[in-house]
Amino acid sequence: MLLALDHITKRFPNGVEALHDVSFTVEAGEFLSLVGPSGCGKSTALRLIAGLSQANEGTIKWRGKPPALGFVFQDAALLPWANVEKNVRLPLEIAGLDDAAIKRRIAETLELVGLSTFAKSYPRELSGGMKMRVSIARALAAEPSVLLMDEPFAALDELTRERLNDELRELWAAKKLTVVFVTHSIYESVYLASRVVVMGPRPGRVVADIAMPEPVKRDPDFRLTPAYGERCRQVRAALNESVVA
Repeated sequence: MLLALDHITKRFPNGVEALHDVSFTVEAGEFLSLVGPSGCGKSTALRLIAGLSQANEGTIKWRGKPPALGFVFQDAALLPWANVEKNVRLPLEIAGLDDAAIKRRIAETLELVGLSTFAKSYPRELSGGMKMRVSIARALAAEPSVLLMDEPFAALDELTRERLNDELRELWAAKKLTVVFVTHSIYESVYLASRVVVMGPRPGRVVADIAMPEPVKRDPDFRLTPAYGERCRQVRAALNESVVA
């Protein structure tokens, strides 16, 4: 076990209870998806894991020292006046790396996300999918072992989204990352994850924890298999049951 959320409850100052008694674990090297309806506290849970917010009750436990984290938000949040290279460079400068190390990491991460030839391009010159690749590169440049992703592909068209799903799984395998990925999409959660945690409506709570063992290596044809259809059915049934309850 790398990470455990243990009986987490989160209330906002206005009295709204976003999460109630939430518990789940994350294993090292796992790709875990959090899926659930709007307002069920998925993003709140992610922010708690990142240390950007604090729980009112319960604890978040890391095995040993908390690891380096990378965070990819729903919006690419690029600096419009800075080119791709400078957008990726900014957090590395803040971290105090020397110039040689910064240049090496920028080159490596842009190569990893397929944007080496766009290093001097500005956000206005990029497609939505390319902007999100820059956001992912910026997170990876810090060499995190855990990548937290908050609905990063929600605003993209379906074909671009599917292509980035494939690229993300390749990055996960190549970098041996642990990924916690928030999404509204049943189909995306099943395709990407090695495990799906299903959350019910507010106050957010865990209603199902479903392993996705097959296959470890996936390609677009996996979406056409009976196994994929059955896993999607399981996740949908858990969501439906939580809404009715």
